[in-house]
Amino acid sequence: MKYLYKIIILSSIIFGVMGTTQQIHSTPRPLREGSGRLLMTPEDLWAMGRMGAVSMKADGSQCVYAVSYYSVEKNNSRSVIFCKDMRSGQAVQLTAADKSESSATYLPDGRIAFLSGGEVWTMAADGTGRQQITHTDGNVGDFLFSPDATKLICVQEVKQHTAIAEKEPDLPLASGMVINDLMYKHWDHYVTAAPHPFLYTIKEGTATFVCDILEGEPYECPMEPFGGVEQLAWSPDGKQIAYTCRKKTGRNYAVSTDSDIFLWTVEAAMEGADGQMCHEVVNLCKGQDYEDIPQDYTRSLEQQQVNAGPKGNISGYGHRALFAGYDDNPAFSPDGKYIAFRSMERDGYESDRTRLCVMELATGKYTFVTEDLGEGRQSGVEDYLWSPDSKLLYFTAVWHGRTNIYVADLQGRVKQLTDDVCDYSLCDYVPARDKKGVPALIVKRHSLSQADEAYFIEVNTNKKNLVAKMTAVPAQQFTHVNAATYARLAFGEVKERWTKTTDGKEMLSWVVYPPHFDPAKKYPTLLFCEGGPQSPVSQFWSYRWNLQIMAAHGYIVVAPNRRGLPGFGMEWLEEISGDYTGQCMQDLLAAIDDVANEPYVDKDRLGAVGASFGGFSVYWLAGNHDKRFKAFIAHDGIYNTLQQYVETEEMWFPNWDMGAAPWYKNAEGQMQKAFETSPHLYVQNWDTPILCIHGQKDFRIEYTHAESAFNAARLRGLDAQLLLFPDENHWVLKPQNGILWQRTFFRFLDKYLK
Repeated sequence: MKYLYKIIILSSIIFGVMGTTQQIHSTPRPLREGSGRLLMTPEDLWAMGRMGAVSMKADGSQCVYAVSYYSVEKNNSRSVIFCKDMRSGQAVQLTAADKSESSATYLPDGRIAFLSGGEVWTMAADGTGRQQITHTDGNVGDFLFSPDATKLICVQEVKQHTAIAEKEPDLPLASGMVINDLMYKHWDHYVTAAPHPFLYTIKEGTATFVCDILEGEPYECPMEPFGGVEQLAWSPDGKQIAYTCRKKTGRNYAVSTDSDIFLWTVEAAMEGADGQMCHEVVNLCKGQDYEDIPQDYTRSLEQQQVNAGPKGNISGYGHRALFAGYDDNPAFSPDGKYIAFRSMERDGYESDRTRLCVMELATGKYTFVTEDLGEGRQSGVEDYLWSPDSKLLYFTAVWHGRTNIYVADLQGRVKQLTDDVCDYSLCDYVPARDKKGVPALIVKRHSLSQADEAYFIEVNTNKKNLVAKMTAVPAQQFTHVNAATYARLAFGEVKERWTKTTDGKEMLSWVVYPPHFDPAKKYPTLLFCEGGPQSPVSQFWSYRWNLQIMAAHGYIVVAPNRRGLPGFGMEWLEEISGDYTGQCMQDLLAAIDDVANEPYVDKDRLGAVGASFGGFSVYWLAGNHDKRFKAFIAHDGIYNTLQQYVETEEMWFPNWDMGAAPWYKNAEGQMQKAFETSPHLYVQNWDTPILCIHGQKDFRIEYTHAESAFNAARLRGLDAQLLLFPDENHWVLKPQNGILWQRTFFRFLDKYLK
């Protein structure tokens, strides 16, 4: 109990600095008599610490990690850095400045580098001796030191005007934008800048600018909107940099997912007037004479020549000149002989299976080492780490709604190391965690009932590195960021349920039951519709779409892994492409129908909720549910697929998923099925109250979809609400907006289902 008491005190100190989060309250939390535990509210979620990057000292004696805390009152967040002594178990908060400080990592001399105020700093392991390394006017978004810490890559924004013209110099207050090409907007912003990797040398604790590695190139590295420093890598000797880049702009960028891994060789500083580095750049994924293949920009690339294999076979594996899809996240082997990276086979298909490729640098020979997870199972690689001897790669992959840890050798032999009901992500590798010299993986782990915490998993590598003989001990938790929260809240039980689909296959759903569930009672029940459309319903933890808070409000929650989700093989994954309203929708209905047969489910109080593709699902189900549901909630969903095609920014998405532009018709004069079965074409069948939610900075799916759906519902005389967020994108990120989202969500459901 001593450590729990310390965590409670620490939380009080942190929130004392930031300002209380308890001045805005939702409905009081009821207690079950005698239980002593409360039911979760939105304030509880926003009071939790959110774990960020985790880095372990090479000898395993210390660990640094970042935790973000939110202030509802101030409507902001702050990230702080902790250092944990792995032997004593004591955690110390190293940073207490007003600015967020994050991305902490150990340097070879034992000091800690971190990001603060858009600059790179260092400090001693006890938080003293803080020193600012870079001076860029706060323009550093991320950083990566060379292995010997004598060089530094900083990710910085540079102006970019390939799509939006520069402003007229004599009209500085003009707000208009002259737009000349596609990709003028991306995710939640207009594109007037791009991230570039800048190279610095470090002398006497100061970073000296050398060059922009992409000087004069109008491309992104890391790639937006979600790429980070994991898309860059140093060679062990610090003489080469591998980086990820999609060297396309405008329309070419909008229709293609073809990014490559580039090797940038730094030989020596040139002693010349320009002061530039002498270097060469090699594309590891394409031949040097490779040229882009002409394509039809308004049709799926699936059956176009860009996805042809060496013999012209569409969707073939291709050869070195044709790594056609996303290639990203390079990492050199510790011995410098190999480089690994994640690779998708097909261009234009952002949800293709991500394979782990290992390339021998001396010969260019490559091997995909994760083709089979065992027993013919195919699933994509999330993240990975090299073993210190360069003979093994540890990686995570999802299978049957769980993201577990696997190991592969360079010949592609794979073994699963963990089999836990959770989602793991890899953070670090420690060659010797303790005096016994036992190596360990440092991981983060979350589930439907717990947010991220840090764990270590000891691994037995055996002397010959035989994958078949590798073992791992159960994960051991070493951070307890939210232990106080878990100690006072009641959580519902999560059960795995398999359902027979309408075409005779087996489908996994997670079912979350209310805390203190009583099978003798009848409960309102929610169908959770996943987004993506090809994102797994694994053991995810969300601070908004949180299934436990739905259960805490008295709902049973059914979360099916419908057709189109990874972790069930390629056929299951790809059946959704071009068929948004086919078997995937029947799977959703099969899941809720199955659970609704239980005596504790009230069939007259069913609701359906979802975001993104889940929002599309809700809009479509609203016109095709045969009176199953009594309430619908759609967040950031597609209401009109024709509208979506010409409004979204990443055009490869609708091209692949919808097949072609809506103006193309087949021999019978019909459009693609995705347009012929758009949700807006079934509004005449809408008969159920609906809440439409959208962020007005969402450029992936424009807010006009929610407005159109709401207007249609009200014109039909239905009870409907519209919740718009002018300052939010595809997600809701601000604390007070998040609480407003939760309150509106549950008030609407409670009105019609309770």
